[in-house]
Amino acid sequence: MPLLALQKLEHNPMKFKAEIDVMPHDNLLDPQGKAVSATMINLGLNEIQNVRIGKHIQLHVEAPNEEIAKEKVDEACRKLLCNMIMESYSFELVAL
Repeated sequence: MPLLALQKLEHNPMKFKAEIDVMPHDNLLDPQGKAVSATMINLGLNEIQNVRIGKHIQLHVEAPNEEIAKEKVDEACRKLLCNMIMESYSFELVAL
């Protein structure tokens, strides 16, 4: 790609919104989920069981393209937003 085209991309980054879900690993105890499950029974909602509580994170990212935006969101999840020992994550990216 010509240098001028690359410079244009750097000056006009695309904007994306990331919707990230972070959940505890299935094999780990989820005290919050367990408490909510028990409360469901107390509320007469016996049909609801095995509640797992996680986090939902929304952020905006600017990048030259979608692939780089995904890489940046993935890096943020691995380095800060998710404790990889106890949690897993998934995300969706939408162009704004």
